[in-house]
Amino acid sequence: EGIDIAVRKDRIALVGDAEHTLGSHTHVIRAEGLYAAPGFIDAHVHVESSMVTFSEFARAVLPHGTTAIFADPHEIANVLGLRGLRMVWEESRQLPLKVFLCVPSCVPASTPEFETAGAELRPEDVEEALSWPGVVALGEMMNYPGVLAKDEKVMAELRAALRAGKPIEGHSDGIMGAELNAYACAGISSCHEATRAEEVAERLRLGMWAMIREGSAWKDLRACIKAITELGLSPRRAVLVTDDRHPGDLLAEGHMDHVIRRAIEEGVDPVVAIQMATLNPAEHFGLSHYIGAIGPGRAADIVLLTDLERVEVDMVISDGAVVARGGVMMVRPVKRPYPDEAKRTVRLKRPLEPSDFVLKVGVAEGEAKAHVIGVEEAKATTRHLIETVHISSGRIRPEPDRDLALVAVIERHKGTGNIGLGLVKGFGLRAGAAASTVAHDSHNLIVVGVDERDMALAANAVARAGGGMAVYKDGQELALLELPVAGLISEEPIEAVAEKAQALEDAWRELGCQMRAPFMTLSLLALPVLPELRITDKGLVDTVEFKLIDVLVS
Repeated sequence: EGIDIAVRKDRIALVGDAEHTLGSHTHVIRAEGLYAAPGFIDAHVHVESSMVTFSEFARAVLPHGTTAIFADPHEIANVLGLRGLRMVWEESRQLPLKVFLCVPSCVPASTPEFETAGAELRPEDVEEALSWPGVVALGEMMNYPGVLAKDEKVMAELRAALRAGKPIEGHSDGIMGAELNAYACAGISSCHEATRAEEVAERLRLGMWAMIREGSAWKDLRACIKAITELGLSPRRAVLVTDDRHPGDLLAEGHMDHVIRRAIEEGVDPVVAIQMATLNPAEHFGLSHYIGAIGPGRAADIVLLTDLERVEVDMVISDGAVVARGGVMMVRPVKRPYPDEAKRTVRLKRPLEPSDFVLKVGVAEGEAKAHVIGVEEAKATTRHLIETVHISSGRIRPEPDRDLALVAVIERHKGTGNIGLGLVKGFGLRAGAAASTVAHDSHNLIVVGVDERDMALAANAVARAGGGMAVYKDGQELALLELPVAGLISEEPIEAVAEKAQALEDAWRELGCQMRAPFMTLSLLALPVLPELRITDKGLVDTVEFKLIDVLVS
């Protein structure tokens, strides 16, 4: 109570009694009865996963108190390479939201043996991007097998980041013990993939920064925060992040204010929860002299709250300017249109036909055991299932009654004509099909369905739109979201994107799927570095044994 914060231009000059700083032109904000917190920080986020431009993302998150993000744009880099990285870097430099970039480390995420990628960042490209202003780290090293095997390309990227004196972000889902120790020995300092309190605890005890994720599809906070609330570990190296955030959730629930609120709901002291989204991430990235705290010399990024426990944001100040009040933006972020080259990225060899989605096998008739991808709502991992399938005329047909659907990945960058076909269980589809060019991380065209004709129609609709998502049933389009920038991003306002995304989710329900944000679950089926079974344009990939396998069990 009774503490003043004096701001000069974009910096905090004094915290205490600031009466002597008042002048005839001083702008005074009366904040009696409010709480002042540092501007919130999202320490790990993929803006492209919100399907909007960086300027629209800024417009969505600033009113919720987020004044800085650490963005890993590996989605657009996987499609457009270094050019795409430069595009978002240039756009982010003009925003009232502080955007610190982490150079994508896994472009592509796997080898040409397993998938056809759209682009590649070589070690020399990584080294160049690390030198750009505002680039602060090497992005998540998800190729942990490459780290453990001392793959030369991986080692070259790690050395480039260490030489530049910049942290290396991690992605080490599930590994523990000696493997996690080796991973940390390579200089990797964080991980956002923990899904259990035990994983958080081991990362903290090894001196890593444990990023606790609460996004739209991957909600790990409830389980992971127990490392703090129940195991009693220090929260000083625990960091709250979103990773991915759906546009509708940004508008309805918020951004980091929502994640902080969730931590408080799970038993974290409000001040500690705010620290986990301000000071902690700033210290992790070596920027605590600049952001993450209300103190002299630091950026004047301040959030005024009407309620501490409910994290109710009244006013947001960024670089000393009021940018949002009462949930309304007071400034308009600069929009930078993307060049045409970023909008011509869906290159199919030819239009797709229903016959392209017929799953043919080397058995004429009868029953056989098949490898099936098992998915679960809000989980990034898949299960490697073995299911009995029925074969007729040399083909496996989808079985909606058993929740067995077809899944296909079509190469869309180079026009090779590659199509990988397989089976998936867990979406609950009873009819129709859905297609998307958001398919982490190479972002080929992925289609799931129980009707080959609808699969072809949905895939072709997405291709004609230059990228996006579509849902078809009985030959009719139920929903379409156009994402023409790299097949990932819309240049429309976030409200319009959220409305179309909601229409997509409603359409999925009409197909029988009851998952929340099912297209986000679908998007990860093509990522051949996550366990246990995935599919790419080359076919089924056993990501435990790291090998391509046939659909039928041999």
